[in-house]
Formats: sequence, structure tokens, C-alpha cells
Amino acid sequence: MSAETDGYVLEARGISVRFGGVKALTGVDLGIRAGEVCGLIGPNGAGKTTLFDVLSGIRRPDQGRMLLDGVDVTRRSPVWRARHGMRRTFQRQQLFGQLSVADNVLVAQEWRGGGGGLAADLVASPTRRRRERERRERAARVLADCGIGALGDAYAGGLPVGRARMVELARAVADPPRVLLLDEPASGMSAPEREQLAAVVRRLAGEEGCAVLLVEHNVAFVMDLCTRVVVLDLGTVLAEGTAAEVRANALVREAYLGA
Repeated sequence: MSAETDGYVLEARGISVRFGGVKALTGVDLGIRAGEVCGLIGPNGAGKTTLFDVLSGIRRPDQGRMLLDGVDVTRRSPVWRARHGMRRTFQRQQLFGQLSVADNVLVAQEWRGGGGGLAADLVASPTRRRRERERRERAARVLADCGIGALGDAYAGGLPVGRARMVELARAVADPPRVLLLDEPASGMSAPEREQLAAVVRRLAGEEGCAVLLVEHNVAFVMDLCTRVVVLDLGTVLAEGTAAEVRANALVREAYLGA
């Protein structure tokens, strides 16, 4: 499999998806670079979540290709993509409600293994104990960064919406991502929680070089946070550019922002 490098960490080329006779996406091109925060906006039914499903491997496109670091991963599974640095949150909360907040974050690190397998668990080997300690320290740091460090022992199922969204974010970044897809992450959040969310996203992009793509209906939040904005309408890219360029676009104002 040959690589096609063009500066994008994640790229969609000519993505088309149909549901029966309905065209959900038609020839969509989208690329995200390391350290970039890109916003994806548009009216309901524009195809935003469908595009996220294609990017994360949940849905295979009818046409087009997905590239990760220039390598075609169109046929790769969501699990494969996650293990190669792609993380995603969803519109509907996906927490393990019967687990604590800390355990929800620890789950994201378990796929790497504990060192020594079952035998090491049974005898509590030093390697297993060290890795478990490192994971718990990482989980505690991530929770603190997300402003919910005091909630580690709380049951995730009893949290209000805004705090639950922050737990989902913490879980998504517990194992450091290269690409982060956030589907309506600010939904249900208070203003201080949105500020905390924005701070975490900026740090991930600016300090860790993570490529971030987010879908969000809070246009003011997107325009303030994102370095680039892409507008979808009826399954096609209507416009893209900086926040100022998108705000000034007459087609975008007519279709989404209001004249």
C-alpha cells in the first residue's frame, strides 16, 4: 500500500454516500492537518454525521477514499483506525454508566494490554503493577485537564449532560490521539464547561499536534475556536475558509447563518 503525502493527517476524497435513492453525501473532499482545529457546520440533514461515520469507519462510502497519513484506509475497520490514533465522540452520550468516571477513562487504555497476560494479573507482577499505576496517573491527569478531576469516583451514569460530555472527551484523549472527531461536543454544556472544552481542544492541537474536526450547532463556539470552517449543505461542501470568510459568504448566510 503506497502512501500519498500531501500534508494532511486525515483526508476524504470524493466521498459519496446514498441511502436508497437519497444522496447523503456527494463528492465531498475534506482534509485536516496536524495541529489544526477544523469546524464542520451546516443545517440539519446536511450530511455531517454521515461524513463522521465514514471518517471513523462506521460506514463505508459508496464512492471515494479515506486516507490516513496519505495511506488508503477506506476498507479499514473502526477498531483499526482507533488503534492507529483516530478517536471519536458521538452526539448521543456513550458512557459506561455503571462504572466510575475514572474507570471510564481507564477503559480507553486497556487495549494496549497489561503486561504478562492473565498470569501476571494473578500474581500481581511488578510489570503489571507499574503499567496499572501509569494508566491511573494518566487518567488522573486527563480528568484534571478536563476540569473534572474531583469526579473520578463518581458514577458516570449520574452526571449532568455537560459533565458527561467532558468525561467522553477525557476518555477520547486518554490514549493520546492523532486525529480527534468530536460530534456536537458542546451540546448541553454551560458556558464555563464550553470554555474548558475549548481550552482542552486548543492544547491538544497546539501542544500535541492533534488534528481536530468537530461538528457543532453552536456557531459562535465554532467560529471562536476553529482555525478553519467547512460548511456542508445537502451533502456537498458549500464553502470553507476562516471564520471571517465563512461569515462573509453570501451562500452560507442564505443556507445556514441567516442573511
